[in-house]
Amino acid sequence: MYVLANEPSVALYRLQEHVRRSLPELVQHKTDMQSWEEQSQGAIYTVEYACSAVKSMNNSSLYFKNIDSLLRQAISMKEQINNSQGRSLNDVSPCPSPTVTAPHAPSTSS
Repeated sequence: MYVLANEPSVALYRLQEHVRRSLPELVQHKTDMQSWEEQSQGAIYTVEYACSAVKSMNNSSLYFKNIDSLLRQAISMKEQINNSQGRSLNDVSPCPSPTVTAPHAPSTSS
């Protein structure tokens, strides 16, 4: 009995039986792991992209400060132009325009 139970062909049969039973479960685990890997790679890419966007926003603060300064200068210049135009309009008073009357058309009576 001991010899028959330990015979190589029986051992190969038991091994084949074990593989046949456990293989579908292993394949399912493998596909699950591949799916999780794809999802995690996508999440990693998203996080890295977000980090690079934040870093570039931090680097762009110099540009925003420059834009702010230029806008303040433009507003100041516009106010100066408006003030100078207001003064020039007050300095030069416009001449009153002569009133022009339209000639009346001759009326025809029937």
